[in-house]
Order: sequence, then structure tokens, then C-alpha cells
Amino acid sequence: MKDKKILISGASIAGPTLAYWLSHYGFNVIVIEKAQELRLGGQNIDVKGPAREIAKMMGIEEKISAANTTEIGTRFVNTANETVAEFPKGESIGLTQDLEILRGDLVKILYEHTKENVEYRFGDHIIGVCQTDIAVKIRFASGKEESFDILISAEGIGSKTMELAFGSQPKFKYLGLYTTYLTISREPTDSKWARWCNAPSGIVYLIRPDNYGETRASVTFLAKENEYKGLSKEEQKAAVIQRIKGTGWESDRIIEGINRSKDFYFERVSQVKASRWSNGRVVITGDAAWCATPIAGKGTDLAMAGAYILAGELFKADDIEQAFRSYEDRMRPYVEKSQQLPPGIPWMVYPTTKFGVFVLNKLVRMVGSKPVKWLIEKLSGDKKEPKKEIVLPNYRS
Repeated sequence: MKDKKILISGASIAGPTLAYWLSHYGFNVIVIEKAQELRLGGQNIDVKGPAREIAKMMGIEEKISAANTTEIGTRFVNTANETVAEFPKGESIGLTQDLEILRGDLVKILYEHTKENVEYRFGDHIIGVCQTDIAVKIRFASGKEESFDILISAEGIGSKTMELAFGSQPKFKYLGLYTTYLTISREPTDSKWARWCNAPSGIVYLIRPDNYGETRASVTFLAKENEYKGLSKEEQKAAVIQRIKGTGWESDRIIEGINRSKDFYFERVSQVKASRWSNGRVVITGDAAWCATPIAGKGTDLAMAGAYILAGELFKADDIEQAFRSYEDRMRPYVEKSQQLPPGIPWMVYPTTKFGVFVLNKLVRMVGSKPVKWLIEKLSGDKKEPKKEIVLPNYRS
């Protein structure tokens, strides 16, 4: 099927990764992105497991490493900014992995690596989808109409293209949290360590260094599902400020950053539970199909693995239906496993009282102590290399 003309909607991580492999296999690929240019905002992400394996096959592993965020590990601190425990880069309980990069930097690397062989169209989006036996006809917001052999939505959670093609949205599993991300100015209290701080009333602050001389901040807190639904950007900012005002630590600094922020992002934390990923000549991938949320720590792994497998199955299969079925058969078990959270997560990580925060910090201090770290290392030291989370077939063989 390598002569097929394929439209990918979405130019974040899944879309360009998919475009690379489809182009690599000989398909005619076009990527459309609603924004006028690449969306380069976002926080730290890690490239590990299948994502790192795919990056290596694409020849971009060294570029990702060179664009590292400079973060050397994670420090859990109390509201007095005293270190409770620290976990250097690579330790399992810490946030910092070997290949740590800003989301926007990875998007840029993927775009630069694909733009010579893939057509990118910015500032346009899909408003109509009509399928026939031989093609899928697309109407664009720009007024253009065009036919493709296959349409792939690599959009984010709440994909409008999926709604147009499937007639509905998937189910969403709300995890009881809202989160906000933004960039703030670097201050003397910042270093190359990420700092995690729990505050009473179910709030987690996270401040992390970047490689541009600034600081990336996030605030995540317990809230009812529709508590902040339908708010404008300014109303969202006011709501977050009201929620965190007077909670201590560096909340005043973050409030000042929210008032000035140009990259403020605020949303519910929800998993996507789609019962099917394809309909005729249309298929979904990435967060549109299975958002696992940042809590799972699998977003980049899933996005790049899904893109690689979907492209490979389209290359290998004799027909579209077979390719989509094989793609879902390979990816769904990995997605379902990645969406499983340990008992009590996320609520036990977001205590609502001072005593709850005190107990959690005591637990973190114990886990971060030298004897416990030594024991964990001893128990895992003789083990063989961890089993791969998902097997990535060699589609050329």
C-alpha cells in the first residue's frame, strides 16, 4: 500500500513520528496543523523505553541528548523549602530520566528531521469528513477540499477530527485532578534539581530547570470534574490563583508568574478510553486514542510506539482494514497496562491536611534514605535487563 496518499492531523509528537515512518516506507504524507506554526510550549518529558528505541532507529537520539533540560534529579521539599529526600537522575522514584527534554524541543527535532520528505500545512484544520469505498474526502477550514486514501488523527485529547469521523467522542476517565503548566523566571532558589512540594488542601507544586535559563512550573490539585469547565483563559488564571493563594512555599512567585504568563495551560487530568481506534479509512493514534495522563509517565513512549507500529502495519498489510486491526491488536494491551495506576494513586499523593502532608513527607524521607536505596539496589542489582514493555517489530524484514 506504499503508494497511498495519507493525511495526518496534528504536528506534536505522534504526528511527525508517524510521518517519518510512513515517508520512510514510501507513502505520500501530508501533515496538517491548526496552529500557525509549531506548538513549542510544554514541560519536561522523558524519552525512554520504546520511545528511545524508536528515536535511535530514526537517528535522533544524539540530538535529543544534546537538548537535555540540564536537570540532574528530583528533590522533594517541604513548604519551608527544606529537602525531604533527593533522587538523582535515573533513580526509579525520581522524575528525571536519562533523556529528559522539553516537549517543544522534541517537537522541533521531529519536524526538522521530517520536513524535507513530508509536506506540512500550518494554520488550517479539518471541518468535514466524508468516506467512500475508495477515498476519504476532507473539507478544510480554509475552504479547500481534497481526497486522501487514509486519514489519521494524531491530535490531542478531545480530537475534533475523531468526532467528525466517528460521530462521537470516546469515554474519558477523570482522575480527580486539574493541572496547570507555565514558564516562570529563574530565581536564586532554583538549581539543576527539580523540586516537588506538597501543600495542604491537595496541591502539588513542581518546579524544574530548563535549558533556556528559565524555570518550568506546574501546579496540580484535587478538584471536582466540572469545577472549572467553560472558563476563559483569564478566568482560568484567576481560578488557579484563588485555589493556591496563601498555601505557602513559592505560591506567591507562581501567582506572579501566572499573571504574566504567555504559555499558561490549564486542564482536567483525564484518561481517554476509546472502544475503537478506527472507522473505515480513518484511524486515531496518540492522546486522541489513549491519553494516559502525565501521572502514568508514558505519554512519549505511547505516542512514538503507536506511530511506529501504525506506520509499519500500513506498510506490511495488504489492505487498510487489516493494517488497522493489527495496529490495535499490538498497541491496546500496552495502552491498557500503561493506564493502570497503583492503588490509591493519585489521591494518596495529594493529602488535604497538614498532618497528611507530614505523613507523606515522612514516607518519602524513608524511601529516599541510604539504607532503603541500598536495599532496593541490592534486590534489583542481580536482575537481568528489564523485559521490554512492548516489542517493536522490524517491518523491513
